[in-house]
Amino acid sequence: MTGFLDKLNLRAAEKRLVVVVVVVVFVVLNLWFVIPRFGDWTRTKNRMAQAQRKLGGYQVEIGQMRNYQTQVRAMESEGASVPAEEQAVQFSRAIQMQQAQSGVNIIGTSKQSTRTNQFFLELTQVVSVQSGEPQLVDFLYTLGSGNSLIRVRDLTVKPDVTRQQLSSNVKLVASYQKKQAVRPAAPATKPPASPPATKPAPPPKGIQPVAAPSATKAPATPATTKAPAPPASKAPAPAPAGPKQSPNSTAK
Repeated sequence: MTGFLDKLNLRAAEKRLVVVVVVVVFVVLNLWFVIPRFGDWTRTKNRMAQAQRKLGGYQVEIGQMRNYQTQVRAMESEGASVPAEEQAVQFSRAIQMQQAQSGVNIIGTSKQSTRTNQFFLELTQVVSVQSGEPQLVDFLYTLGSGNSLIRVRDLTVKPDVTRQQLSSNVKLVASYQKKQAVRPAAPATKPPASPPATKPAPPPKGIQPVAAPSATKAPATPATTKAPAPPASKAPAPAPAGPKQSPNSTAK
């Protein structure tokens, strides 16, 4: 560095100024380009570790695919025995039968609403019930036990006017298998149209096109000459008849 500065014929103050400028530029370049990249390797390792964890989670879920398929088939088969037109009636009948068995008193019901998803059809109805605590617990528990398709989604409980029984609003949901729509058959595909005939490209300038040889025609077969028919022979004309001579005339 000193030898390079000596070649520039600089004075001592100028040399110090040049050295200071070079150091400042070097520090600025490091602060701008080098130091911000110190954490790149750490961030890269963190991303690699996160990708490995995500890949491990995906592999675990892929290993559970058979179990999920079995559960989906079991859930799909639960509502297969209920026709679509009888689902609403069956839902109401199940609530009434369980109400009679548990000893609760239904004082009001709302209109059934329907919601669908990819696999199931959900029927929802709000039931107002008045009963004692054991009867209400038995009613709610029995509706959702076993292979029942009915579940309790919302429940609101408060004492009635006499404060001797409970007045409850129960939101019941029944899930039934959705009838799969039959896909229409794919229409028959038409054969692709033949491409239009392409015209031959014109020959480059200076080159005359060679005429294609014409198809040789077979020599025409000469027409069969008919022999001239012989002239029809005419019968000789009869001699002119002379004057008739009477038999009494004699030669003189």
